Parts: sequence; C-alpha cells; structure tokens
Amino acid sequence: MMQFIEYSLENHVARITINRPQVRNALNPETYYELSQVCDQVEQDDDVWLAVITGAGDKAFSAGRDLKQMAEINAASEAEQLREAELWKKITRLTDRHYFPKPIIARLNGSAYGGGLEIALACDIIVASEDARIGLPEPRRGLIPFAGGVHRLPRQIPLKKAMGYLLTGRDMSAAEALELGLINEVVPADRLDEAVDSWVLDILKCAPLAIRAIKQCVMEGLDYSLAEAMAREYKWETRRQASDDSAEGPRAFAEKREPRWTGR
Repeated sequence: MMQFIEYSLENHVARITINRPQVRNALNPETYYELSQVCDQVEQDDDVWLAVITGAGDKAFSAGRDLKQMAEINAASEAEQLREAELWKKITRLTDRHYFPKPIIARLNGSAYGGGLEIALACDIIVASEDARIGLPEPRRGLIPFAGGVHRLPRQIPLKKAMGYLLTGRDMSAAEALELGLINEVVPADRLDEAVDSWVLDILKCAPLAIRAIKQCVMEGLDYSLAEAMAREYKWETRRQASDDSAEGPRAFAEKREPRWTGR
C-alpha cells in the first residue's frame, strides 16, 4: 500500500497522482521511492499503453523537492542520514529514465516548480490549466535543477530563453510556456480533464507498439547525427514489424473498419 502515490489502471491507461496536497505535492524521498516503484510497474506491464501523471488537488502539480524535510535530514543524526541514503539507492527517478518506452502525459493541474517541473519536462506531452505557473527556482535556495532541468530546458526551448529562466529562478505562466513550445495545450481548469482525455484517446487510436517504436526512435535518435539515427536498428521497431498489429492496421483499412489493437 502506497502512502504518497496513487495508482490506477483502466483501459490500458495508467493514472499516477502525487498525493501530498497539504504540502503542494512536494517530493520527499519516500514519494520518489513510491513513484520509482510505479514507473517500474508501468514499464513492465504490457497492459499499460500510456500513463498520465498529475498532482492531487487543484493548487499544484508539485512544488518540487520538500525543502523542509531536506533541512530536517541535513540536521538529523548520522543514522537518519544513512537511512535516507540507503533509500535513495533504491530509487530510479522518472527524470533519469531517458529511454522510458511508453508515452507519459503530464497533467499540470496547478504550479510545477523545481523537481515537479523536472518531472513534467521528462514527460512526452504537457497539458496545463491556464492558471498554472512553472519554474526552476533552485538557485534562489542555493541549489541547482540537477534532475534534468539544467539539461532538458535548453533542449526544449531556445537557449537564451532557457538561460534567462535558469540563471534567475524566474517562473513563467502556462501561456508563456505554450508560446515557447514547452507545453502542448493550455485550457481553463474546468476543461483540463477533457483536454487530457482527448490526447489519451488519440494515442489509443494508434498501435501501442508503433507508439513505443516512434518514441524510441525519437529519443535514442537524438543522440546521433541524422544519417546515423536513420541507419540504426531499434528494438521496438523490430518488434512492431513482426507484430500482429502491423498487419491489423492495413487489414482494417482495406476492410473499412477501425483497427483492433492488441499490443502484440
């Protein structure tokens, strides 16, 4: 039984909720551990075709690392610090899963700061409520956004824009992030679920192995020149080519019906 992460699976869609609304869904090591366990489950379960991650309540996706808890640990006994260090050894953060095979949608139900924004940046699609604000304020606390923020942000928006936010800790509105191409869609808060579900349904119209092959080709291909990327072999594309679904798509088109995907 998890304490800080809620998880459900229905119709091939995993729903993940960071559940610490009393602290704006701030991330302590225990939350990171539970999220790591859930990510393992999503990755390994063939019945999961995509995932949606959000925060509990309507105020925050996540405020980032729980700095009050961090301060307490820094002042704690050596035994307590050792216990936390041992817990971190069991954690593989979503932000470190650079080649996660399945698509993830970040549902920004409110503000996303620090580690919270870094989780969103590691997702494939971001849908935000219009009142959401995002930022990487770590330098204002003597820290840096080292869970991917310093590397993903300048890869996802123009360099000068990224440096402006990274070097000042300034935040931005959802509308500004949309204009920069950092967010896919911004809607009023009361339409957030409708907008997210629209993305979910469109992804589910696609063959799951094709989606995984596309994601792998994109994410791994970015590590190579165009010619090298196009010449590489990709595990999920090999599986897709040999799958039942690769025959089902053309067959359904010829028979003038919707395809029935199996993920096999």
